[in-house]
Amino acid sequence: MNHVDLRRLLADCPDLPPGRVVGADEVPAMWVGDAAPAPGLWETLHRAHPRTGLWPLLLAPLDRSADFRPWLSGELSPPAVTDPARHDPHELLPTWWDGLGPEEEEGEDEEEELGAVLAPFGRTWPGAAPSTPVPATDADECARIRASVLESAPNLRIGLVAAPGGAAALAACGWTGPANHAGTGRIAAVLADWEHRFGIRVVRAGFDTLELSVPNPPTTREAALRVAAEHVALCPDQVFQGTGSLTAYADLLVGSHEWMFWWD
Repeated sequence: MNHVDLRRLLADCPDLPPGRVVGADEVPAMWVGDAAPAPGLWETLHRAHPRTGLWPLLLAPLDRSADFRPWLSGELSPPAVTDPARHDPHELLPTWWDGLGPEEEEGEDEEEELGAVLAPFGRTWPGAAPSTPVPATDADECARIRASVLESAPNLRIGLVAAPGGAAALAACGWTGPANHAGTGRIAAVLADWEHRFGIRVVRAGFDTLELSVPNPPTTREAALRVAAEHVALCPDQVFQGTGSLTAYADLLVGSHEWMFWWD
């Protein structure tokens, strides 16, 4: 998406509050509002997405500094992000799973400990979780409900990205939050697969955090374990710097309409 295209699409949103087009190396990444969004703005922009082609994101900064990192600090780089369509999520997830654990050579004790953390699957990739598709209208309504709750949080702004959906928007704007684990194009490929398989929607993004809405979450630990394995492959810090075990993390997913990620 070039600069002229983004400007043209923004021209179809005449009621936008004050904001600016931002990017790096003279490549436009997105439009960012100048202030906290008014209640209901995300929903309004989301409903307009089929017409405007602009996906709304609630943006959170790294801290309360004036540069609103990474959104206004020149850290977005669309050219640095690979096209998500180039990556197969069903190849990425088992590859990441195989790479879980300490980087140094593992002894028998470390291998046994890792197996316990990843129980009941251990080192064996369990395969993708069964799909739980929902109508797009239900998935979108769940996202709007979650956004309406988040809009009251302090220090958030609205961003608009020229993209067909939330996963694609993260790649298109050049967000690099998960860079310590994997490139955004690869992460977005998995998220796009989840959009189809689970009906998730990308609602909020931070410096290295992400929040998704989930219209049809798992209802049992057994079902949640397979989903949890996908989460940990995508974002190992969920367990290794979080719950400490896959089973404990899976328990958090049962019935939860929000999936939150953080990359160290």
